[in-house]
Amino acid sequence: MHLHKFLIASATTAAIIGGGASMQAKDTGSLRFDNISSKQASLTMPTGQTVEYTAYEGIFYVTNVEDSVYQTLNIYVPQTLKYGDATPIFLRTYIGGYMAATAKAPSASDATGRALQEGYVVCIPGSRGANSTVTRNGKTIYTGTAPNGLLDLKAAIRYLRYNDDLIPGSAERIIIDGTSAGGAMSALVGSTGDRPEYDGYLRKMGAAKTSDKVFASVCYCPITDLNHADMEYEWLYGCTNTGVRHLSPDQIAISDQLAAECPGYINSLGLKDDAGNLITADNYKDYLKTFLIASAHKALEEGCEIPDTIGIIRYVDRPDFGGRQMRPANGDGRGAPSFGPAGSRPMFNNNSDFVTDIDLDKYLSYVASVTPLKTPPAFDQYGVLIDTPTPENNVFGNTEGTPANFTDFSLRHRLHDDSATLDKDMVKRVFIMNPMNFISPDAASVAGHWFIRHGAKDRDTSFLVPVNLATKLKNSGFDVNFFLPWNRPHSGDYNLDDLFSWIDSIAR
Repeated sequence: MHLHKFLIASATTAAIIGGGASMQAKDTGSLRFDNISSKQASLTMPTGQTVEYTAYEGIFYVTNVEDSVYQTLNIYVPQTLKYGDATPIFLRTYIGGYMAATAKAPSASDATGRALQEGYVVCIPGSRGANSTVTRNGKTIYTGTAPNGLLDLKAAIRYLRYNDDLIPGSAERIIIDGTSAGGAMSALVGSTGDRPEYDGYLRKMGAAKTSDKVFASVCYCPITDLNHADMEYEWLYGCTNTGVRHLSPDQIAISDQLAAECPGYINSLGLKDDAGNLITADNYKDYLKTFLIASAHKALEEGCEIPDTIGIIRYVDRPDFGGRQMRPANGDGRGAPSFGPAGSRPMFNNNSDFVTDIDLDKYLSYVASVTPLKTPPAFDQYGVLIDTPTPENNVFGNTEGTPANFTDFSLRHRLHDDSATLDKDMVKRVFIMNPMNFISPDAASVAGHWFIRHGAKDRDTSFLVPVNLATKLKNSGFDVNFFLPWNRPHSGDYNLDDLFSWIDSIAR
């Protein structure tokens, strides 16, 4: 089934060996894919189906390997490719908490096994992170400081593209999937393809000299927009500070200061709803409610019971409905968003129970009561009220393992200096670790297709983070499938039927 690519590969190899390209062979020969070193394996799915595949493992994707534990990738090829040579490559990153991740084998319990079952090629790269280290001359060196984890994913994508003539499937159709910090990396990869800001880093690593753009990004609960995430968290959840959150006076003071910075950021984004209305800090919460209402509508249609005590406001058993199909109306703010399932206003068959509004403060208190909220600052907390660093402080730290602040707000509080600002190197690192900086209507670097999910009771970051990401992408003309699944906590690779139905729709 891979004869076509084998013939191309043979011709390419002959050209390199035959002459006129000795420098190219010397520079990049070690990055050529070895399609002989493989093993046969199988995976038993929850359905009982056995999926047979060919495994290529332990492949280095850069020539200047700094950390051999993590800078490898694995490739898994099912017996039959769903779309032949045009079959997408499903690239799954297991990054979590901005920590390092090894190249893993496919799992029957997540999207990697399902991708193989569906007939897609699967690639699982390793990558460095905040906890990855090597020893040099008896000294421990931290190898995964930002942006190294992102660079590793880019280098892995370049490897796939550089070997597109040898690796089954199509490297022009890479779909990256990640959760939490991995979701943030998926958003970064999807928004920064071929951006010159990363070229110097990638050259130094010995990455292949080719494109690192992807076809689509799957982002579950992305922990991103880090330099604004603290203010977004406090602006949204400040209503819980003296209630379920039980903050101390000092914590409330920090929360209030951060929240005060958020309206200016919201207004600076220039986001618009589907009707073309400008979204500002004054109407943002109404806009957010449209997504939560759409989620609740879908849950009701599927038979879920939603208690009124969590802030849901609805009409129940109105006699004038007469059992007719009714569209939710009145009270869904600025109109249900049109992208993805959130745009489908459910029709209720013989069910007169529908959501008309949400008491957002009460609903947020419910979310906070399910899983305790983070204390302020949620992400850049190092040295503000406590000395304990967050994973984000660690990933922005240095090679000696010392954590660092990545916002002026927290730096000033740690140093007790109102004039302190981040140095130029940190400003650059923070900039290139935020996908919001690279999304615009004319951005050729951005993936064309996006699948973004954030649970409706996920409090690991503010709802503003995924909503802003999805809205900016849609405003910029990209294909976005976005939803806040009802009662879903911080998690990923769920409802795989929906995910792979979407993948199939863009792959066709």
